Amino acid sequence: MKTFKKSNQLFKKASKVIPLASQTFSKSYLQFVKGQAPLFITHGKGAYVWDADGNKYTDFINGLLPVILGYQYKAVDDAIKAQMQNGITFSLASPLEYELAQLLIRHIPCAEMVRFAKNGSDATSGAIRLARGVTGREHVAVCGYHGWHDWYIGSTPRNLGVPKSTQALTHKFLYNSIDSLEKIFKRYKGKVAAVIMEPMNYVEPEKEFLAHVKELTHRNGALLVFDEIITGFRFSLGGAQKLFGVIPDLATFGKSMANGMPISALVGKREYMNRMGDIFYSSTQGGEALSLAAAIATIKEIEKKHVIEYLWREGKFLQDGTAKLLKKHGLNDYIQVAGKPCWQVLKFHEAFGYSDFEIKSYIQQEVLQAGFLWYGQHNMSFSHTRKDIEGLLKAYDVIFGKLKELLEKKRLRQALRGGLISNIFKVR
Repeated sequence: MKTFKKSNQLFKKASKVIPLASQTFSKSYLQFVKGQAPLFITHGKGAYVWDADGNKYTDFINGLLPVILGYQYKAVDDAIKAQMQNGITFSLASPLEYELAQLLIRHIPCAEMVRFAKNGSDATSGAIRLARGVTGREHVAVCGYHGWHDWYIGSTPRNLGVPKSTQALTHKFLYNSIDSLEKIFKRYKGKVAAVIMEPMNYVEPEKEFLAHVKELTHRNGALLVFDEIITGFRFSLGGAQKLFGVIPDLATFGKSMANGMPISALVGKREYMNRMGDIFYSSTQGGEALSLAAAIATIKEIEKKHVIEYLWREGKFLQDGTAKLLKKHGLNDYIQVAGKPCWQVLKFHEAFGYSDFEIKSYIQQEVLQAGFLWYGQHNMSFSHTRKDIEGLLKAYDVIFGKLKELLEKKRLRQALRGGLISNIFKVR
């Protein structure tokens, strides 16, 4: 049995100097079974990672999706090493900025101009500031998760520290509900600067929903922004906008763009992007050359190796296999695997008097012991082999069978060896 003595010891020490002992909620102890999960990774190679106790896992989290090719992927690492010989950050712009911008413009339908940043929150915040500058309006309609900055996070339960005046400017609408968006436009007539949304997360867009959102947004004089931080470079090299054929005014990309190096992009139509010189969107590290080189190498590798087709094919094998096993063990009413094959989410529901968090915590506890780093998603990478996927399905077969028995016999809580996964907040 895997043990986590060193991990837990390091957590106690790190907690004294680092709040949460992590830089991201989703990588913190909150997302893992307390005391029965690794909390620190020392290194990764291909599809595998090793924790502080030396335990090896096949990684189905992949850094919260940035690692699309695999850890220590040679073509990307070679590009980073080569650039290191020339420098990291300069006193003027790097030619790599133009090279990467051209690549993005080639693939992303709405991209006529490009600006870079270091994370998704910066890019989405830049898009909102730009939309406000273009329209002269302040209110924003949102659907999905768009980062930690005040304008968005103030609309969630994690709004401590956000001024009430800022919170009042952001309004949520429901995915696949055009009526919920119409109500925002009616209530704040002539005041909405932008509609920003994830074009898809793990729920399929209903027929013409995205097109209706675009039409309604433009009819009301607002800009449409697609947050493609996740969908970009997974759904398609052109993002979900290319897959679904609905082109926004602005879009944001990140995560899978550079196989783990920190970079994001705000792209859009020239008539709006030209106004970037009128707003303040500036970052010392926005043109950092190692990440630019990594992004160029990553995109070229995705092109050359048909990476996205691979993610869809192998992801479908995993998605279909998981669904079959859930049905086999009579759990498909309580657990479903949703989303596109390249990015899947397991949805948990109450069952037999147990909460969704109790069920998810038990599965995570057992999946970790089986040698898979997992927190309820299938974040595919090009380094995942069919053997890796078959291994996870084999583990699911055993775990789902035991879970059903524990649920029916009302013994699930006794089988939990650690504290439950914690809720951060629900946005999808």
